[in-house]
Amino acid sequence: MADTVEAVLHDGSSITVTMQGDGPALLLPVRLEPYPRAEAGTIRKWGGDPDLGPALVRVLSGSNRVIAADYEGHRMAHPAADTLSPDNLAADLLAIADAAGADVFGYYGYSWLALSGLQLSLRTDRLRALAMGGFPPVEGPYRSMLAVTRAAHAMSGQEPGPSAAPVADAEPGDWDSVSVQTTEAQTRQFVTLYEALQGFDDVTAAVPRGLPRLAFAGADDHIDYSPQWGGVQVQIGEPLARHQEELIAAGWDVQVLPGLDHLGAMHSSVALPLLTGWLRKVGWVRQQAAG
Repeated sequence: MADTVEAVLHDGSSITVTMQGDGPALLLPVRLEPYPRAEAGTIRKWGGDPDLGPALVRVLSGSNRVIAADYEGHRMAHPAADTLSPDNLAADLLAIADAAGADVFGYYGYSWLALSGLQLSLRTDRLRALAMGGFPPVEGPYRSMLAVTRAAHAMSGQEPGPSAAPVADAEPGDWDSVSVQTTEAQTRQFVTLYEALQGFDDVTAAVPRGLPRLAFAGADDHIDYSPQWGGVQVQIGEPLARHQEELIAAGWDVQVLPGLDHLGAMHSSVALPLLTGWLRKVGWVRQQAAG
């Protein structure tokens, strides 16, 4: 049986938090609401998994008290255009944990929500397990993502060109033909975030030494953006592979997944075996009674 509460975030907005299962608390910033059929079809067409959130919660709540909140969806509905800083991002995640009554907790996030978990780990002693998917903990693409988000922000204030199409009608992977359908405030909040991270040195970041941590990404996780989108390559899999040995030596568990790109490695069929096995390994699961 799932319980729900409301958490108040740094900007005064409220987000619904759902708790399900028993065991050590595990915070997942995922969407539980089903996507409309057409939108789910578009997500599948582009290689995504529209059933990701419910699948993660269904399985992981068998061994953990899962705390789920759709933070990305909330920020798209309630943009923090000028205040989405790393400090406020971490404060929001702690507010979600507080609302759920979790003094200590584990965390799993993917892509920019993995970045969020890394920032959280630097700002609290309440984290007991950190799993990052689709974003490397060392040599993260902070500069290239700033270029992409600035380009998206610039396009959000313009009328789409004659060749621009909604993402549902574009060929998967053809970002040049996609029209920006987000608002100025929605895109500006990510510019705010990546601008604040330009001075962040992830090589020297003081992640707590005793914190169990997992990083995984697809080996083919990289995107080449045209000048329209900043003219940069966003590399995820390559830096994780390049620094794998040193990350392991520093206490990370690392998985570089052959043949998978950014959306492919995000699927529940990929993430769940990694997460369930790793959570058991580090002991952040409900202990079964003997006999």
